[in-house]
Amino acid sequence: MKISARNVLKGKIKSITHGSVNSEIVVELPGGTEITSIITKNSAEKLGLKEGHDVYAVIKASSVMLASD
Repeated sequence: MKISARNVLKGKIKSITHGSVNSEIVVELPGGTEITSIITKNSAEKLGLKEGHDVYAVIKASSVMLASD
């Protein structure tokens, strides 16, 4: 796999929750941090995503907002 995105994080799928249109995929990174991705149910099925599978979370954004109290 070759990709131009700089922020690529490898992890394991912890859970998948399918809705009627979208699927929520929780990816656990090394160290226990979790990232949640919402993708179409069709995409999840085409990718063959299953709990326990290794995946890459690819983060591509033109801006990242931060907030502080």
